[in-house]
Amino acid sequence: MRDPHQSLRSTTAGAVSVTLIAGAAFGLAPAAQAAPTAQAAPRATGVRFVDIAGDGGTKLAANVVTPAGAEDGAGYPVIVLPTSWAVPQIEYLAQARKLAATGYVVVSYNSRGFWQSGGEIEVGGPEDIADASKVIDWALANTPADPGRVGMAGVSYGAGISLLAAAHDKRVKAVGALSGWGDLVGSIYSGRTQHVQAGALLGGAGELTGRPSAELRTILKDFLGSNLDKEPEMLAWGAKRSPATYLDRLNENGAAIFLANAWGDTIFPPNQYADFYEKLTGPKRLEFRPGDHATSEATGLLGLPNDTWTNTRRWFDRHLKGERNGIDQEQPVQLKSRSTGGYEGYPDWKSVGATSRKIDLTDGATVHTNTDSGANGGTVLLSNALDQFLKLPRVASIPLLPRRYAAVWQSERSARVERVRGTAKLHTTVTGTKESGTLVAYLYDVGPLGLGKLVANAPYTFHGKTPGKPFTVDLELFSTAYDVPAGHRLALVVDTVDPLYVEHNPSGAQLTFSSPSTDPSYVSIPLREQ
Repeated sequence: MRDPHQSLRSTTAGAVSVTLIAGAAFGLAPAAQAAPTAQAAPRATGVRFVDIAGDGGTKLAANVVTPAGAEDGAGYPVIVLPTSWAVPQIEYLAQARKLAATGYVVVSYNSRGFWQSGGEIEVGGPEDIADASKVIDWALANTPADPGRVGMAGVSYGAGISLLAAAHDKRVKAVGALSGWGDLVGSIYSGRTQHVQAGALLGGAGELTGRPSAELRTILKDFLGSNLDKEPEMLAWGAKRSPATYLDRLNENGAAIFLANAWGDTIFPPNQYADFYEKLTGPKRLEFRPGDHATSEATGLLGLPNDTWTNTRRWFDRHLKGERNGIDQEQPVQLKSRSTGGYEGYPDWKSVGATSRKIDLTDGATVHTNTDSGANGGTVLLSNALDQFLKLPRVASIPLLPRRYAAVWQSERSARVERVRGTAKLHTTVTGTKESGTLVAYLYDVGPLGLGKLVANAPYTFHGKTPGKPFTVDLELFSTAYDVPAGHRLALVVDTVDPLYVEHNPSGAQLTFSSPSTDPSYVSIPLREQ
């Protein structure tokens, strides 16, 4: 097996650099936008910086924005905004001013363990949940906030904390969770495979901008070091920090939940959010757009027009102010295609891929491991952002992929446009020469010259298998919305190395893919009805 620390070392520097650049854009730029935003929204007062006592008296650096002329006892709806991972407390100033200008009290605070706040980074642990309730307590005692109209929102880390708080504090009536997680384990350990760039990004940024707890350092060390002896403890740690674990409480409390994410989120993939959404029983809305982690909300953090933030405000206006603005009359699942940029509405997630096309994988293939074939998912944050803003998806020349290291199956050319919507599913039989291994599946849109544009991908890792004995693999690729032009083919490529993930293939191992007559292999492509 390759040393996972080699991959970690090669990705940490780049990942941390991307985080700090993103932090500067998302956190520092709004401060420069503060003056023009205030002029455009005259009802918002200036920013008041305060320290709030969190759980155990831990200092939480915070800021407050209230409507102009607000008086104690006026009873304004209040929105609490925990910051994103590694981002300073000024992250939400542009949006806080917009909210205050329309009649909200807004309290934003730096999550514990980061920047000026005290304590250590607990990753949505009990201390973070208790902090959120303490901030609500403070807001109700020190601002003209209405205790019956409390909302929470945030991007990424702030989204996860908001959902966890709503499950534990019945005062939270509405949530806007943007680029967050419902299932932490399903996010960075999908397919039982460590998402190494995501882990390096979070760990490195946490060390540079905050104070990780000893528990977090141990978890990351065991996680990135592939310490399978500690897998049960890691899974329990992640489950404790997953809103999906507390679905019964969330549904009982009945908070109105707004979820938004990007198709290409390399930290919190869309599948886990869609699964989480389907299990919510209260008022809910799900939106997916092109991009990577937090890139769909980025322009809004700079104070620029942004659909995600506009709909977040509409959600709060409906569920905290009671405004009849029509958002609850729209189709609750809203998707923006990577290809057309247009929005599509659906009654639920199950309706997204109304039909499906099955591509049979009849020809067997054997691949050698430990070598990247050239098919890969790219770089965390960067690759899918390029697809979002510049229409530059990751590509591979399918005819030139070395068949020694990549198994390739292609469909016939399509006679019409195929609108892939939802989650493609791979079903196959695998035989390994070792007891452990990793495979990564990719779905490509292949043009006439053989150039493939990546549609979706996902990793899969196995342990404890008997060498030489076939076993079945069922793998869901990450959900997407992508239009395959008429005359193009779809190709499924499977290899064993991808810079996004930790590889568990022992040196010299081989994987054989077969299609028994009693259990044929296939990939199922979800399609929108024509």
